[in-house]
Amino acid sequence: MTSRDSNRVQSNDEGYKPLEEYGIIGNLETVALVGSDGAIDWCCFPHVESSSIFARILDDQRGGHFTVQPTRSFEAVQEYVDRTNVLQTRFQTVSGQATVTDFMPVPPLAREDQTPMETIFRRVTCEHGQVELRVDFTPRFEYARTTPTFESIQEGAIARGDEEFTVLSSSVPLSVSAQSAGTTVTLEEGDTHWFVLGYGHEPPLESDDHQGILDDVVDYWRDWVHTCSDGDECSVGGPWHRDVVRSALVLKLLINHETGAICAAPTTSLPEDIGGVRNWDYRYNWIRDAAFTVRALTELGHVEEAKDYFDLCLTHCSRGPPSDVNPVYSVYGDPVPDERTLDHLSGYRGSAPVRVGNAAADQHQVDVYGELIHGIYETTRYGKTVDEDDWTAMYDLIDYVCEAWEEPDAGIWEMRTDRQQFVYSKMMCWVALDRGLKIAAETDFDAPTDRWETCRREIKETVLEKGYSETAESFVSAFGDEDRLDATSLLIPLVGFLPADDSRVQSTIDAILDRLLVDGGLVMRYEGDDGLPGEEGAFLLCSFWLVSALAQSGRVDEAEAIFEDTRQHVSPLGLLSEEVDSEEGIQLGNVPQAFSHIGLINGALALSTESDSGLNPDEADAKPPAENGARRDTQGSAASDCTTRSQAGSETQ
Repeated sequence: MTSRDSNRVQSNDEGYKPLEEYGIIGNLETVALVGSDGAIDWCCFPHVESSSIFARILDDQRGGHFTVQPTRSFEAVQEYVDRTNVLQTRFQTVSGQATVTDFMPVPPLAREDQTPMETIFRRVTCEHGQVELRVDFTPRFEYARTTPTFESIQEGAIARGDEEFTVLSSSVPLSVSAQSAGTTVTLEEGDTHWFVLGYGHEPPLESDDHQGILDDVVDYWRDWVHTCSDGDECSVGGPWHRDVVRSALVLKLLINHETGAICAAPTTSLPEDIGGVRNWDYRYNWIRDAAFTVRALTELGHVEEAKDYFDLCLTHCSRGPPSDVNPVYSVYGDPVPDERTLDHLSGYRGSAPVRVGNAAADQHQVDVYGELIHGIYETTRYGKTVDEDDWTAMYDLIDYVCEAWEEPDAGIWEMRTDRQQFVYSKMMCWVALDRGLKIAAETDFDAPTDRWETCRREIKETVLEKGYSETAESFVSAFGDEDRLDATSLLIPLVGFLPADDSRVQSTIDAILDRLLVDGGLVMRYEGDDGLPGEEGAFLLCSFWLVSALAQSGRVDEAEAIFEDTRQHVSPLGLLSEEVDSEEGIQLGNVPQAFSHIGLINGALALSTESDSGLNPDEADAKPPAENGARRDTQGSAASDCTTRSQAGSETQ
C-alpha cells in the first residue's frame, strides 16, 4: 500500500508503472502524466479531449512516450517545487545526481512571453558528479494509430504525422531513426540542458528565455495557491493542510482557463478493475461536479474559479429545453463524442477495451437539475448575484423538475441497466426546487411558489415513504429496494434534505459503516448488480462523503479516524485516483480524479468546522474566503509531495 510515510513504490507487471508513480503538469488546457522514471507516458494535444501523442500508459509497446532518464541503474525521487505544479524528478546514480524539471506555460504568461501554450519544457541539471542520460522521443499520433516520420533540424528533430507535427528542440544534437529521435548525453556537475517539445510549432532554444519562463510559472502558481500566514485562522488548518493545498493545485490544472469547466480526469480507460472492462473516458465536464466544487474553491480563496463555474452552470441552464440538458459535456460545452473502442491498444496492464468518448452523455439523469441549481445557489452564498437574465435561464429548468422528478433514470452512477427510481435522483430534484425557492425569496423574482412548494413537499414525502427501508434501517438505492444500500444516502444531511440528527440519517450512516465501509477508510459505492462484469474498487469520494456526514452529525472522532485512514491512499505526490483496490491498496481508475480531490477538500473543511460539510445552507452560513497572498520562499517541498522510484537503467522500457 502506498502511504505518505512510505514513498517507495515498486514497479508493476508488464512494464506498467503503478498509478501512484505519476505526477502531472499542465497548461490549463491539457495535462501530461510524468512517471517517476522520467517518462511522459500520457499527453493529449492541443486539448485534454484531443487524441494522444503519448499513450504508453495504455499500451507499453506502441503507445509512445518521451523519456529522459539515466542509462545506468538509479534511484529516483519526484517532488513538486513548493506550492506549484512544476514537477522535479531527481535521479541518483553511483556516479552522480541529476534533476529533470518539467512544466508547461500557463496563461496569461504564455501570451505575454509569446510562448505557445502547446509546449512542454524539460530542464536537465547535474547537481554533482557525472550522470549519463538517454533521451527517447517517441511520439505516436492519433492514439498511437500513426507512427510519424522523423527528420533532423538544426536544433533538434521534427516528427510529422498525417495532419499534425511536433518539434523537439534540444541543446545537444539528436539522432533520428525511423521510429524515434533521441540522444545520450553525459552531464558534469553544473551542466544544464533543455529539451523543449512544441506541438504544432518549433520552440526557440534560448536557455535564458526558458529559465525566465520557469521563474514566471513558479511565481504564477505561488500567486494563485492558497496560503495562510502564521497565526491566521485557516479554514483547513491541521495535519491535512498540505493535502488540501495540493488538491486545489490539481483542480486548477483540470479547470479549463477559457470556459471554467472541470474535466473529471485528464485520462481515459485507466481501469476500475485490473484486466477488466470497466474502463471509461473521463476527459469531460460532468455537471454534477458543480454541487461539490464551489465551496472547495471559495473557502481556499479561489473565488474567480467559482464564479466562472457559476456562469458555466447558467450556460447549461439556457442551452435549450430543460429536457435536453445532458449530464456531461466537453470542456468547451460541445456534445461529448460517441463512445468507441480503440482495439489496437492493449490497455493498462491488459485492461481492454480502451474507450474514447462516453455514452453517459446520452443518458437520462434527473439529478443534474438539482446539481445545476445547487451549484448556482452555492455561488450566491459567496457573493455572486443572480440577475433577471440569470433567473430567466434558471426558471424553466426549476419548473421542469415538477414534471421530470417522477421519471426513472440512470442515476449518478450511470448504470448501464434499465432505468430505476433512484433515491438520490429524487432527492436532487427536491434540491432544485428548494434552492430555487430560496433564490426567489431572496431576490423577489417571479416564481410559481405554490407549485414549487407543493412539488417539493411531494418529493420529500415520497422519498421518505419509498426510499427508506425499515428492514435495512437505512435509505436504499432505489424505490422498491428492501436491502440494497447506496453511498449517495450519505448526502441526505449534507444537502439539507433531513437534519443530521434525524434517526433515519443516523441509522443510514451506521448501516453504511457496517456494510459499505471496508478496510483503510474505504467505502464501496453501492450493493447489487450494475450490469457489468468484474468488481470495481472502493470509491474515494464516498469515503469523504462519510467523513462529512459523520462530522456534521457531531461524530467527529469517527470522522477524523476515517479521514486519516483514507489519506493513506493519497499518492506520495498528493494525487488521488477515482478508486482504490481495498485488498491490494493500489489506486484504480482515471487519475487524478477531480471528484476525489474535491471530496478531500470538503472533508477537511467539514472536520475543520466540526459540524458543517458546506453543502447544507440551512446548517451553516458561508464564510468569507481566505485571502490568497503569495509567499516567495524557495524551499523544497516536504516528503508528502514526493515519490521515489528504483530503476535499473532502461531494461523495463
